[in-house]
Amino acid sequence: MTVMSVSVLEGMYAAEAEYFATGDFEPLRSYFAADFVLRQAEGLPFGGVWRGHDGLRRFFAEMSRTWAVFELGEQAFLSTTSPLVVLTNVRARARATGRELEFPILQAITVADGRITEVRPFYWDTAAIAAACST
Repeated sequence: MTVMSVSVLEGMYAAEAEYFATGDFEPLRSYFAADFVLRQAEGLPFGGVWRGHDGLRRFFAEMSRTWAVFELGEQAFLSTTSPLVVLTNVRARARATGRELEFPILQAITVADGRITEVRPFYWDTAAIAAACST
């Protein structure tokens, strides 16, 4: 994992935290390639394939509708080559039910030319996440 790739991911995670605090998408834009692809598990309330900056903006809006709280905790960078692999512990509270969850996400993240081009998150238990978000 190059210093530049680590720097891109650390900056993106900081911008993501800022988004959840303020709702401002613009700080996130510069970390993602224009043809970016996010592949979320279909069983999640925010599942599906999200493409480009517009898709990413819609994804984050959907995450905000789903979660009242979505905090990234301890992170471990597990890979030194592309795709980068990051294990993140998440603490979240579902907006619809008020249920609180703690769960790990393992993300495979491709970075090229200083921009994130693809993210594939893997959740430990998508059914538990979907159930916590459903009324």
